[in-house]
Amino acid sequence: MKLSENWLREWVNPAATIEQIAERLVMGGLELEIEPAVAGRATQVVVAKIVEAERHPQADRLQVCKVDAGTGALLQIVCGAPNARPGIKVPCAVVGATLPGGMQIGEAKLRGVESFGMLCSASELGLAEKSDGLVELEADARIGMSIDDYFDLDDHILNLEITPNRGDCLSVVGLARDISALYGVPLKRPTPQQTVVEGHEQIKVEIESVDDCPSYVGRVITKLNAKARTPDWMRERLRRSGIRSIHPVVDITNYVMLELGQPMHAFDAGKLSGNIRVRRARDGESLQLLNEQTVECRDRELLISDDGGPIALAGVMGGLDSGVQAGTTRIFFESACFAPTAVAGTGRRHKLFSDASYRYERGVDPALQRQALERATQLVLQICGGETHPVTQAGRSQPEPVNVRVRRSRIDQVLGHEIPAKDVETLLGRLGIALRAEVGDAWMARVPSHRYDLRIEADLIEEVGRLYGYDRIPARPYQAQLAPSQRAEAARPLIAVKQHLAARGWQEAISLAFVEPGLQTALDPQAAAIALDNPIADNLSVMRTTLWAGLIPAWLYNRARQQDRVRLFEAGVCFALDNGSVVETSRLAGLAAGRALPEQWGSANRPVDFYDLKAEVVSLFGNAAADYRFEAAEHPALHPGRCARIVRGDQACGWIGELHPKLVGTLDLPEAPLLFELDWTTLRSVGVPKAAALSEFPSSRRDLAVVVAESVSGEQLLTCARQAAGELLSEALIFDIYRGTGLKTGEKSVALGLLFNNVSRTLTLSEIDTAASAVTQALTRELNAVIRQ
Repeated sequence: MKLSENWLREWVNPAATIEQIAERLVMGGLELEIEPAVAGRATQVVVAKIVEAERHPQADRLQVCKVDAGTGALLQIVCGAPNARPGIKVPCAVVGATLPGGMQIGEAKLRGVESFGMLCSASELGLAEKSDGLVELEADARIGMSIDDYFDLDDHILNLEITPNRGDCLSVVGLARDISALYGVPLKRPTPQQTVVEGHEQIKVEIESVDDCPSYVGRVITKLNAKARTPDWMRERLRRSGIRSIHPVVDITNYVMLELGQPMHAFDAGKLSGNIRVRRARDGESLQLLNEQTVECRDRELLISDDGGPIALAGVMGGLDSGVQAGTTRIFFESACFAPTAVAGTGRRHKLFSDASYRYERGVDPALQRQALERATQLVLQICGGETHPVTQAGRSQPEPVNVRVRRSRIDQVLGHEIPAKDVETLLGRLGIALRAEVGDAWMARVPSHRYDLRIEADLIEEVGRLYGYDRIPARPYQAQLAPSQRAEAARPLIAVKQHLAARGWQEAISLAFVEPGLQTALDPQAAAIALDNPIADNLSVMRTTLWAGLIPAWLYNRARQQDRVRLFEAGVCFALDNGSVVETSRLAGLAAGRALPEQWGSANRPVDFYDLKAEVVSLFGNAAADYRFEAAEHPALHPGRCARIVRGDQACGWIGELHPKLVGTLDLPEAPLLFELDWTTLRSVGVPKAAALSEFPSSRRDLAVVVAESVSGEQLLTCARQAAGELLSEALIFDIYRGTGLKTGEKSVALGLLFNNVSRTLTLSEIDTAASAVTQALTRELNAVIRQ
């Protein structure tokens, strides 16, 4: 939200610079920045009147104007603006002026005609990014007056980022209230003029549920001047608040919203049929909005309707058919309070974002509607004229009071500093909070209706600390005594795993938990993804079920920026549905693509393969590496012959493999990356390291070549050998695999290395032969292996 400093100082004017006020507001919990009213200030630009305008003799699109700039003599200025005509008042940069951007104005000759100055558009003065013609000023603008003074450009803009709980600050009066409380200076409250009711026309209002709409007031105003123009001072204040001038009545509703914080809407009363009703949507209803978007009303959304059907999406946007247009002479003003729960989500469901819904979702003062209506009526009569009619009111006349009990002892305990009771009463009193002393050290506080965020004792304590000044509360040592906890030796922290991967050349990626649904479906088609009701973007509309859905886009982003060798890992939470409940699973995943090794002279350039990635994954297992197995299995997103399921004991804990060729084509990827994903709960436990004695006795090795079917994995061979050899076998390994001449199709020859050792004695030849024989028999019996001679 943006607000003008000069507008703000009309309500509260502490003896402080704007920088000091901004710093005080930041310390009071409001985030903001200071911006200039215009990007650059012009010099020697004054109000001038075009007295004569004739076509340029050498150019059809130029006019030679005689201009009264208050210099005592008419200036001849050549102008190409389409709206330059006699009788209008416009900004004029005289000879010697400087425009924003540094442009100097001097005497010039355009197509043979001398020109002594320049008539200015809004963009040339820095008042707009683009404009179609000259700025047309009010008829009563004083000729010769500086444009700086006319537009009050000696100003600053406060650009505020309001937190969701401080909806009361989304207006000039709301921010002024906070400044008044922070500085302890009085708040100026302009007294609105009493409206004289001349007519008797009323439109009845019915509210279906006062919980959805606690208060609704409206008024008919007729005989408006359809040719009225929004005055420059209002246009400029709206511009500085980031709102474009549209129509005098619409501008007034926006002005009142910025000034008082009450969103308003104006209906063309001539287009309304019957009474106004505030109700929930019915099945099949639709509405064409002011932005010409047609929405299907659903989920019992709150609507404003007449006898003919919906005319507005309550608290969000009005309907096109009943909107105010250039020829409107009869209007019905709406000033309502809609409950945050009744409006929240409606705009996001339809991808509509309005200033009104932004305020209603945070809470609008339920006692403000009548005051805002009177202020809007006053401005309409001032700008458009017209005849006023009686106010129609529905809902609660007064909001229900909110009382909160607050204890002085609790204030001291929470803030860690003793604040005198008199100061507490003074500070809360600045916010309009009335305190009534109770027995003991407590007060009963009555919260003003505009403070939606003050509902419990802690809220009031926060206000005391905020107004007292957190910088005045001295720092003290913590009084709590916390015993340091010791991490279990068998469990390792996540940071240790991250450091391990980083040391091996991997880089951590942090991606959003929201992912593109098509990519996720391709990677994890069996999982039920959770769709978001309000996605931040169309391509981020589901919760991730696999970390790969974030790693692949991150890899493509880096590869497009000449990073051919990529090693990315991510630790995060994945989400899935289980019988209607959301289940969160912590996982660790990685992606490898490009060369196996950095470019160098010592090794040939080859792409990373399955076994490179497997070595990285095995290194993560640490002391528990022997507990993990890699089993051949099929995953819908991985290459059928180049993937494996990772198992620990009887529990499947992850996958590793190369992306499926079909997905590489479907997703239009430049190559097939290698991926792994592990369940963090199974990876976290590494076991306690155990000391083992080094044998002083020699080892004996037996090499064994066996012919087995292609379907037999190396893991099966090693497991079978270890189980059959018993305690004498210290190590089993595969050192060669052969396929080719001498073997049948579907067979392979695997060479096993068996190392036998004992830590207490030298093994005999008989013991070694017996163990080796047991291995060959087990391989033959269990895996149909044939000893290769």
